Amino acid sequence: MRLFPILVSIAVAIAIYFFVMERDLLLSFSAEEEAAVETIVEAIEPSDAVSVVAYHSVATDVQSGIILRGRTEAARRVDVRAQTSGLVISEPLRKGAAVEEGQLLCSLDPGIRSAQLAEAKARLADAEVSAANAADLAERGFGPETAVIAREAGLQSAHAGVLQKEQEISRLEIRAPFAGILETDSAELGSLMQPGGLCATIIDIKTVKLVGFATETDINKIEMGALAGADLVSGKRVIGKVTFLSRSSDPVTRTFRVEITVDNADLAIRDGEPAEIGIALTGVMGHLLAQHVLTLDTNGTLGVRVADNGIAHFVPVTVLRDGVDGIWLAGLPETVDVITVGLEFTVDGSEIDATIEGAE
Repeated sequence: MRLFPILVSIAVAIAIYFFVMERDLLLSFSAEEEAAVETIVEAIEPSDAVSVVAYHSVATDVQSGIILRGRTEAARRVDVRAQTSGLVISEPLRKGAAVEEGQLLCSLDPGIRSAQLAEAKARLADAEVSAANAADLAERGFGPETAVIAREAGLQSAHAGVLQKEQEISRLEIRAPFAGILETDSAELGSLMQPGGLCATIIDIKTVKLVGFATETDINKIEMGALAGADLVSGKRVIGKVTFLSRSSDPVTRTFRVEITVDNADLAIRDGEPAEIGIALTGVMGHLLAQHVLTLDTNGTLGVRVADNGIAHFVPVTVLRDGVDGIWLAGLPETVDVITVGLEFTVDGSEIDATIEGAE
């Protein structure tokens, strides 16, 4: 039991000896240990550069478009009206019937117009004889020149009277101005037509217009002749080209009328169908990136941060369109390294240690 105190005494004595007699040696050991610790600390302490992951993106052509809500319209729609009065003496044509250009729609009772035309022609014959006699007398010196002028005026008036009666009779037959489909029944047999009275309404739907309304910002992106299409409520899909862009906006909605012409030879498209219209825009170069790469600068500008020679830079972008695989952005260089991981630990101008992904 007395061996342990003896060993402790020997150890204490040795420690006192080294502390008093070999102090310089102990200090040298301590200095070497501190240097080794500092070396290890420097090795494990991180540098100021932030480690990030960047995606190497190459710009590609992006086909974008504008979606408009609209409807179909017949290429032509005309209310055929009477230009004279009279009773309808023709059988009516029923709505939905196809009519050809020049086909008779309504026929009016001529009444006494034939007699009036005969009278006008008799007056014309009399005026012709009177004018000839006056000219003959004036040529032989037996009549004044004023008589010749008066008879010539009477002759022209008689000609006008005949033309007026002939035109009045021609207006008794109301014909289709173009081939199309009757949207209404023609005037009923026995009904009285007055000037301006409706005979029938004709629409031409062999060619159909898709009519949409674009906003003030979208109208400037659309070009004449641009390819467009539409999905109709009936399920039919049609394709055409932009043929009209309005120069004045609707005073209420402040939107601009856009028309797309579509062929409808099979008459499958109806007038007034709701349509979802898509208009292709001129292709631009863009980058397909994940949406989480978007960020804002201190001014609230939308953009991304890119890695450029070990420095993070903010670049403003414009959103072209989004999709299932990501979002298409414009405003970036043709090739760019966009920071995708570690974005929240960087600011514009900060040093970074970027790992590039996606580069070939």
